[in-house]
Amino acid sequence: MKKRLTMILACLFLSLGMALAQTAVTGTVVSQEDGQPIIGATVRVVGASAGDVTDADGKFSISMPAGHNKLKVTYVGMVDQDVTVKGNSVRVVLAPDETNLDEVMVVAYGTAKKSAFTGSAAVVKSEEITKTSSSNAVTALTGKVAGVQINSATGAPGQESLSIKIRGISSINAGTSPLIVVDGSPYDGDIQNINPNDIASMTVLKDAASAALYGARGANGVVIITTKTGREGTSSITVDAKWGANSKGTPYYKTVNSPAAYYETYYKSLYNYYKDWYPNPNWQEGMPAEDRYLKHTDRESYIWANNNLCANNSYGLGYNVYAVPEGQYLIGTNGRINPNATLGNIVNYNGNSYMLLPDDWRDATFQNGLRQEYNITATGSNEKGSFYGSAGYLKNEGITIGSDYERFTGRLKADYQIRNWLKVGANFSYAHYVSNYLGDDGSSSSSGNIFAVNSIAPIYPLYIRDANGNILQDAQTGLPSYDWGDGKINGQQRSVFAGSNPICSNQLDKSYAEGNNLNATGFAEIRFLRDFKFTTTNSVMLNESRGTSTQQPYFGQFASQNGIVSKSHGRDWSYNYQQILNWHRLFGKHDVEIMLGHEYYRTRSYILSASKSNMYSFLNDELAGAVTDGTMDSYTTDYNTEGFFGRAQYNYDNKYFGSVSYRRDASSRFHPDHRWGNFWSFGGAWIISKEKWFNAPWVDELKFKASYGEQGNDNIGNYLYSNTYTIAPSDGVASLIPSTTMGNKEITWETGGNFNTGFEFSLFRGRLAGSIEYFYRKTTDMLSWFSLPGSFGYTGYYDNIGDMTNQGVEIGLDGTIFRTRDFEWGANINFTAYKNKIVRIADENKTTTTSEGVEGYASGSYFYGEGKPLYTFYMAKYAGVDPETGKALYWKDVLKDVVDENGNPVLDEYGNKKTYVAGKETTESSSDATQYLCGTALPWAYGGFGTRFSYKGFDLSLDFTYQLGGQIYDSDYASMMSMATGGSAIHADLLNAWTPENKNSNIPHIVYADQDVNYTSDRFLTDASYLSLQNLNFGYTLPSKFTAKAGISKLRLYLTATNLWVWSKRQGLDPRQSITGGASTAYYSAMRTISGGITVTF
Repeated sequence: MKKRLTMILACLFLSLGMALAQTAVTGTVVSQEDGQPIIGATVRVVGASAGDVTDADGKFSISMPAGHNKLKVTYVGMVDQDVTVKGNSVRVVLAPDETNLDEVMVVAYGTAKKSAFTGSAAVVKSEEITKTSSSNAVTALTGKVAGVQINSATGAPGQESLSIKIRGISSINAGTSPLIVVDGSPYDGDIQNINPNDIASMTVLKDAASAALYGARGANGVVIITTKTGREGTSSITVDAKWGANSKGTPYYKTVNSPAAYYETYYKSLYNYYKDWYPNPNWQEGMPAEDRYLKHTDRESYIWANNNLCANNSYGLGYNVYAVPEGQYLIGTNGRINPNATLGNIVNYNGNSYMLLPDDWRDATFQNGLRQEYNITATGSNEKGSFYGSAGYLKNEGITIGSDYERFTGRLKADYQIRNWLKVGANFSYAHYVSNYLGDDGSSSSSGNIFAVNSIAPIYPLYIRDANGNILQDAQTGLPSYDWGDGKINGQQRSVFAGSNPICSNQLDKSYAEGNNLNATGFAEIRFLRDFKFTTTNSVMLNESRGTSTQQPYFGQFASQNGIVSKSHGRDWSYNYQQILNWHRLFGKHDVEIMLGHEYYRTRSYILSASKSNMYSFLNDELAGAVTDGTMDSYTTDYNTEGFFGRAQYNYDNKYFGSVSYRRDASSRFHPDHRWGNFWSFGGAWIISKEKWFNAPWVDELKFKASYGEQGNDNIGNYLYSNTYTIAPSDGVASLIPSTTMGNKEITWETGGNFNTGFEFSLFRGRLAGSIEYFYRKTTDMLSWFSLPGSFGYTGYYDNIGDMTNQGVEIGLDGTIFRTRDFEWGANINFTAYKNKIVRIADENKTTTTSEGVEGYASGSYFYGEGKPLYTFYMAKYAGVDPETGKALYWKDVLKDVVDENGNPVLDEYGNKKTYVAGKETTESSSDATQYLCGTALPWAYGGFGTRFSYKGFDLSLDFTYQLGGQIYDSDYASMMSMATGGSAIHADLLNAWTPENKNSNIPHIVYADQDVNYTSDRFLTDASYLSLQNLNFGYTLPSKFTAKAGISKLRLYLTATNLWVWSKRQGLDPRQSITGGASTAYYSAMRTISGGITVTF
């Protein structure tokens, strides 16, 4: 009892002593602008964990431990302030962060004040990154940064392969994607392995002055990702949870969805086809020419079209889902559905009766998916070191069955000042993911692609039904019995996708990948001799993925093989060693900094794949579960670079700035004789507003800058400098087969010269900030492909011949339109206008001269010619419809012979007659149409804009992206605007086609198998402009006076929505899929995500 009493008294006196050792301090935090109290400002004791948050009156109360007398006061939009406490009360006045030019941003191999930076860069901070509900953090750059274009063909969860372009496209054949740098080291892993919640900022380096130090890999710009760290003098735990739903983010095309309307339209195509002119089988030489061709009568055409409408032949649709009274036709003489026909046709096959009813395949394809995400972070920091730890979990269900993405991430990051001359740190991250995806995503020709249902007619059953219309069940699969259109069950055969049902396959087949990603970085920072700092940063990344795919053994093309299982395994391993020596010295108003560095990077990939067929059980998806060997393969790739670099920066009186950099790089992708390249930059800046003669009180800061530099691009693939071979069997002996590409040892770097100039400014005490910049990029020694005659044994080779330019203007503005004590309204916009042009093409590649006289070469639907932009369409030009016949017309050049003064034809060097274009005429034959230059796919302008509101704890923001100009070839629309084949979907516009009663239509008549109707032409080129509501965020932060009582420093409830709406020139068309002028509904649709969440900080 005495011991207990002694213990209680000791604790009491100890507690009393600790309380007496603390000093109670109260205070008020107000705004410098209007003297009003600031609600929710964070007040912490420097070097201790004590802290408080100001209440509705801007007041706080805090107990300061003995030996501490400094407070740090922070608030978003205000300049942080350190306050020395003298006494028991303090009044803190926070000034607004009036200029973003004093912002410190992460740049190449370090940080820099924006005011001192001579290059072009933009920063997107954590608040903006977490607004987007995406597993890929780079998505947050969409519409946020001038000069950056982001496209993604597929919206499948975990499969988004983003195409990122910074200031245009710099090459035809070499890679055009920017370098990704994470915490100072190049990153080759999947960005989706990085939790967006862990990212503090993303800096986009756009020009050579900012990116030249990255040498070979930074030619297309650099995206620097900086992960979060602990803030000095603070510690916190934050929990964030959100739940939401995914749905299809793009609308459908306006197709004919009525079975009756489809039958009527297809009947019309058969009727017109049969009634059209056909050769007279009895015509002979000497008979009148007008008797050579005959026409069927209306009655003959009517009967023939009805007899073949639903027949199982090359003309018919194969299915009739209407019950028609015996002796009557489905379509009447007026071209309309028989009024006596009823939906639901019963057919008999092999002694069984089945009802044919049409189903909505699109509705069966798509679903709403659940999205849930949880993150927890813990941070701590003091004057010696900082710590950041996080764990995150994401489960993202797709909008189709068989597609989802699951990810777990963890990160530990810490640094510590061991001595005043030595600081060390480490950053370790881990990600584990499982991705179920659709194996045929994007393949428009695959009958197994579930999105191919977008092009199927609305007359076909999805399921097998009994005579009463009930859907049957399949005993083998346990699923509903699906109609595969092969006639095996009900005797009916589809004219399209025969022997397939992708909706059924999608539930049975498997395509999934499971992987792990490890990324570790360690650094040491040593200071010596007062002005010197040596930093070594070393990183390693290991990415491992195991893929599995199966094809079910029950139905379709793989049933004869009793199913197939395929396995793949990939391992990517890379490391980066970096050493940097900095010298920084102040001489009065002179500020000089010199940096020298060395970097070595290497990455290796190991790939193994195999397949087997004849599965014992479809439930066993391992190779051991099948018995018939298929293909097997493995290979390794290796790539490395090494560079030596340096930079010198000068600053006089924080008014004049200069910077020069140089890097010498080597790449394993070139022959040893051509591996090294030299890259450099220089730039300067002048803060005009600091001049004594400058007198504009409304200008906070005005800076002029200019820079130029050259960079190299080695992103061309491996081993192109050498002949490569494939090992193959020959009479039982291993032999070498040359690849189709001949090696060229002279191949070397593409070189890009970049000029940048512009102004940055802050006006009206920070109420308006922005920049305007002009850029000019010229790529020389551009990689080009040369075709070779077959006698060489190779199809061609690569060489460095060709030049290209990109030039444009960028504008970025951010302003506060209205601000009071409780309410604030702000807006932002960025705009980029640019022009791309091919300046030079090798003479050997000038294989075609267009009708317009442009020399170059054609590839697919594009023409690459001097003076023309990339992705210039090269195709026929549509001339409308012949009002008398309804046939499609195309333009054709009228050529005449070039003759000399005697009227004799002039011959070229090959002995052929020279011709010239004397004019144009129309032709009904698409094969006779002339190919013309029809404009480029590239837009002339793009960008984003947004607005934000806040009121007493409520916040609302909306972000839009847009694109102006450019063209896109709408292949889906083209296929839906003809009856070339039966059973495919048709567009509603086709109902307005030419008829004898509608001769003013610009849509040709409907005729079965007319290949001239939807011939590739500018008729299907569509304006690629779009406007998208990219993000919407609405939240409410509870007053701290309520949450503080529960030990909570911040509690926010919010709603976030991503990809809410997109407008384009044609409903169903999504120009965001590609910058090259192509789009297709065969890809996984972009997903709309709406989520609600809560964030709690302790």
